[in-house]
Amino acid sequence: MSFQIERGLFLLDFTDHHAILGVPVDAEIKDIRKRYLKIARLLHPDSGASETEEARQRASDLLSKLVNPAWERLSQERDRSEYMIVLKLKGQQGLRQQGDLVLSNLAKQLAAAANPDHFYTTALKDLATKQYEQLDQMLELTAQLSELNLVYLMRKEAKGEFKPLEKKTPTPTTPSREVPINAPNPPPPRESPADQYYRRAEAYIAKNNFAQATLELREGLQADPSNSRCHSLMGMIYLKQNQGTMAKIHFNKALQLNPQDTMAHEGRQRLEQVQKVANKISGGGGKPAPSKGTSEKKPDDKAGGGLFGLFGGKKK
Repeated sequence: MSFQIERGLFLLDFTDHHAILGVPVDAEIKDIRKRYLKIARLLHPDSGASETEEARQRASDLLSKLVNPAWERLSQERDRSEYMIVLKLKGQQGLRQQGDLVLSNLAKQLAAAANPDHFYTTALKDLATKQYEQLDQMLELTAQLSELNLVYLMRKEAKGEFKPLEKKTPTPTTPSREVPINAPNPPPPRESPADQYYRRAEAYIAKNNFAQATLELREGLQADPSNSRCHSLMGMIYLKQNQGTMAKIHFNKALQLNPQDTMAHEGRQRLEQVQKVANKISGGGGKPAPSKGTSEKKPDDKAGGGLFGLFGGKKK
């Protein structure tokens, strides 16, 4: 199922992740995270909010194709910083093309509002409250949110008031003193804040509850963005769900953080094998029929070879 929105910032060849999550363009990461978790729980198949199979499928598609990618982009500091710079440029582009823009009545009211900050915040909050209540109205409400974002950016740019988030300069650390020869042994390393989320994710995976496992790993990465184990396990979940692009992103991130991450190496190799098979099938017109006297061998899913073996293997 594809989702197309051609209003607001989307009309400027730009994916408005703030509109998808229903948060202001100047929202802080803690507020974005809170909103994402609320939407993810609402769209989760076990939430009971969707009564029909069609509605459950639509909720699943919205989560995997719009909501999760939006959170992926806005939750990582580097990606968010780059995104905000492009967002500022889109506000400038909107100013140049304002004569060609077709806006809803609500966006026009924001354009003429005496207090744009108050109007923007109030109108956006009202739309966001209803955004995921009726899934068949989600795209329309998201389009209206994106129009508000575009007009707000245009008004801010006209006054030179919108500034992308600036990266914080790390505070220089003071060199540590030389440890005396007779100093006691240092305490064992503390557990990573992400480890508890990782363990819960493993428990959900054992129950085939991949959606809840994904939420736990996202929480873990929020607590410890440099945790390669969370990235590699997230990649395995996406691989299991046939989302190769997202799986590759997390495997690569895990290996960037820890080149020795065994699960990421094995997962990426598995992904490459799957893609090779898919390419052969698409290029050769399908799977050839087996010759007489032979039988097709099933893939070996033993531990260390198959995906479930990787999930159930020992921790590295």
